[in-house]
Amino acid sequence: MEYKSSDKFFLRIFGKVMIFFLFFLMSTSRVHHCAVQKKEGINNFPSSYQAYLKEIQKEHPNWKFTALYTDLDWKYVIDQENQFGKNLVPKSYSDRWKNTKSGQYNIEVDAGWVDSSRQAVEYAMDPRNFLNEVRILQFEGLSFDADTNHTAGIEKILYGTEFYNKIVQYKTSSGQTITMDKKYSDLILSAGRASRVSSYHLASRIKQEVGPFLSHSSISGTVKGYEGLYNFYNIGATSSAEPMGAIKNGLQYAKDGKGATQDVKNKYLIPWNTKEKAITGGGIFIGSSYIHLGQDTIYLQKFHVIGSGELFWHQYMTNVLAPYSESQIIYSGYAKTGMLNNDLSFIIPVYNNMPTVPVQNPNIAESDFTTDNTKVYANVSTTLNIRTGPSTSYESITLVNKNTVMTRIAKGRQSGELWDKVQLENGIIGYAFHNYLKEVLKTQIEKINLSIDTTTLIKGQTKKLNVEILPVEAKNHEVTYTSSNSKVATIDGSGNIKALKSGKTIITVKAKENNVSAKIEIQVYTPVTDLELNLQDIVLQVGDSFVLQSTVIPSDANDKNVEYQIKNTDLLIMNEKGKFTAVKSGSTKVSVTAENITKEVDVTIVPKVENDEIQFDESLTVKQNEISGWDMENLTVNQIKEKVHTNYKMEIYDLKENLLSYNQRIGTGTKIRLLNEDGTTRMEYFIVIYGDVNGDGKIDSIDLLVLQRHILEIELLKGVAISAGNIRQNGNNPSSVDLLIIRRHILEVEFIQQ
Repeated sequence: MEYKSSDKFFLRIFGKVMIFFLFFLMSTSRVHHCAVQKKEGINNFPSSYQAYLKEIQKEHPNWKFTALYTDLDWKYVIDQENQFGKNLVPKSYSDRWKNTKSGQYNIEVDAGWVDSSRQAVEYAMDPRNFLNEVRILQFEGLSFDADTNHTAGIEKILYGTEFYNKIVQYKTSSGQTITMDKKYSDLILSAGRASRVSSYHLASRIKQEVGPFLSHSSISGTVKGYEGLYNFYNIGATSSAEPMGAIKNGLQYAKDGKGATQDVKNKYLIPWNTKEKAITGGGIFIGSSYIHLGQDTIYLQKFHVIGSGELFWHQYMTNVLAPYSESQIIYSGYAKTGMLNNDLSFIIPVYNNMPTVPVQNPNIAESDFTTDNTKVYANVSTTLNIRTGPSTSYESITLVNKNTVMTRIAKGRQSGELWDKVQLENGIIGYAFHNYLKEVLKTQIEKINLSIDTTTLIKGQTKKLNVEILPVEAKNHEVTYTSSNSKVATIDGSGNIKALKSGKTIITVKAKENNVSAKIEIQVYTPVTDLELNLQDIVLQVGDSFVLQSTVIPSDANDKNVEYQIKNTDLLIMNEKGKFTAVKSGSTKVSVTAENITKEVDVTIVPKVENDEIQFDESLTVKQNEISGWDMENLTVNQIKEKVHTNYKMEIYDLKENLLSYNQRIGTGTKIRLLNEDGTTRMEYFIVIYGDVNGDGKIDSIDLLVLQRHILEIELLKGVAISAGNIRQNGNNPSSVDLLIIRRHILEVEFIQQ
């Protein structure tokens, strides 16, 4: 169980070098000359560590892990740490956390704190219990790093306390208030440099030791008999039955080092009669007394398992869960500053003859589980959390994908929500919500065979995928169907594949109970169903040119190649860019073919009309046989006769070839036909009104709809209607920009210029 840093001081009891001297005299421990080895890299850890570390490295590839082989026997370590008073827990904890021996049960070693159980010690000392993103920070190396330590990071760790962004003030022994020109973060950074201890560790340790308030007795400077003295790390604050005994012991150390030599006091800047000396001197103490002696992680400061002399006494704190709790504080600070992405190094102890599986949290009662050995799989839609304990309040170790198979080693029988204890194939042990686990059937799918009469489907076609499941005893077991590209083709739960769009997709059929699967590649082919041309017929003068625009339907057809063929190349020629030029009078046809679709355009070529044969008003623009520039206020036949003058007989027809006269309205597509004396066609011209794409002579919402259908390739424009839709007059196919211009015209924001 985690406790908050804001609890009363007696929930934070820590000692200095001599704190366990009494235990040294009473203990049966011996000098242990061990062959300590450090081996860097996950592969140098025991297998029971590796899976957890690999999960962490997935999220933090720049983190480095070093195995610290202590050469200590696990039972021996626990025996030495399981001495009365050496490891404490709050008295409020359940009996599973507490020493229940007769004469020792609930005896307060310090106010509110009692001796811990052997299981609590084993749990807290087993590093494998804390190999997740949060708790692993108790193994972080604590030496100062000038490249990564800065005041901004310290302030983030101090956030939520009265130290945050605060100018330092303190009282002298005479009661005078001194105001510095520095913040607490400045003093902590300076202390880190001087002590060669991580300033982030010092900030976290202060937050852990004295909580969030500047009024804490250890740093108030107002304790009677110890005025003007400060101890930010509670160094020397050994347990005492006297009221405020531990605090006074710590302040006595701040005063004179509890009888230390002058050299020692000079080294630690004692007396700590300013906050700067207390923070820096305490940091030097922590560095020289622990970190620089090899106890350079929070874990190693709590559990003295490395060193050349007597072990198990040089321990900075008595709270058995102090490393667990402090790692959360560090994590919160790192997360706020983005430091979790930094290069961090971790030193993680390894003991000889450790239990096969990590020691269970004392909060987790054995009676809540029954031993099991059943194969189960994650019966979820996406992923499932594997947690450190049987509740969502416990941290996640890893996520597993749906259908991941694991072994349920203990089945939950708790009251309320049921949680099971599971072991993944990579060795990770954790807890999963019972309702999200489903037992793997004894007879399972071993193989899946797929077949289909053709792997190439026509767009819009539906085909049944044939699925054979082996062995036949498993034929009714559930499988899932997925398409790697559902825009190309989908597949339903019965194996029906529906082709939607040209392209390729992979159809996967997978057993729901395990990872057996089979794949088949499907290609969707879209044939050409139609061919739209911008012209059906055209009258040209000799020397004129035109570009025949062809649109293959649908737009995602696989083969969009278009071929052109001229029936009479003496009359009409085409260059390599698809431009047709009239070279001689006469009639011919142009055939356009896309796949199996062919359309024809009738081309009539007439002699060039000379300037003296027809005159156009200067307000008009004539491009070959298209005439624009018409007055929108007077769109009638009379306007044409006023602005076009010729010696030829002139007839005017609407889109339906109806002859128009007098004040009848004209629009895009209205045809001006010049006739020879014998009634044959001399030349034809077409009216273009930009924005009037439907040819009724008005620009309104109908034109919006018609142009939108063209852009969406629902119904394409033809002939001069395409020119009318290209309002920007850039020669391109009409687009959404032209649609916007029409909309602005209708709303009278900006009118279209003809």
